[in-house]
Amino acid sequence: MKLKRYTYTIALGALLSLGVACDSDDNDSMMMEDDMTGMEDDGMMEEVDFSGTFMQVDYMGRPGINTVLSGTGEIKNMHNTAIPSEMAATFQPGFESQLEAYHDGYAVALGLTPEDVDYEPNILGDILNGPDADGYTDNPVSATVLTSVLAADVLEVAPNLPTTYFNPGAGAPAYEGAVGLTGRTLSDDVIDVSLILLFGGGNGARFAGQDGLPLLVSDGVGFSANISTEFPYLGAPE
Repeated sequence: MKLKRYTYTIALGALLSLGVACDSDDNDSMMMEDDMTGMEDDGMMEEVDFSGTFMQVDYMGRPGINTVLSGTGEIKNMHNTAIPSEMAATFQPGFESQLEAYHDGYAVALGLTPEDVDYEPNILGDILNGPDADGYTDNPVSATVLTSVLAADVLEVAPNLPTTYFNPGAGAPAYEGAVGLTGRTLSDDVIDVSLILLFGGGNGARFAGQDGLPLLVSDGVGFSANISTEFPYLGAPE
């Protein structure tokens, strides 16, 4: 296969280059060069062709966000090829509009007026500053703030906190000790976390299937992958 030959060529070239760089003996270096020339003549080495047009087609920092909030396929494709530093300013207004449209749609489906089912500030405020006595955030994260964060498809790093997309701490409704958006591990359920941030409200359980409300804070799919402690970290499929 052509790809395999390229792999062998690159690996062999790297080893030979290392040998030349580490040896000060000119005679040995000349012998290596002669050997490589002979290998090229024998067709054992090929030049890799990198010509053509290359294009980025996707980001995977926060899976699902672009799909849910872009609104159209055209916007989704634009987001996938955008520069991260420009994402928030470019896509936040549309993301916020789409988020509010989802809530309006659920209001109509429930026989309520859209004003009664607006987006409710979510638990990110609790994660940052701790909840109030009533279990709701004292640092409300508005739809504008949330969609500004989510529009930039990058993962934050918090050196002094555990790496996690979201650790619920004590869990709903207060989420005491919760940590969020400090990175991402293989076992993080990023879809459920995203749904909680979008539809969970101040205590993370606003639309949790209770009292006839729809279940919007989980996709109902559990985590079943085998995690290994060695690269590439994902074990054999079951």
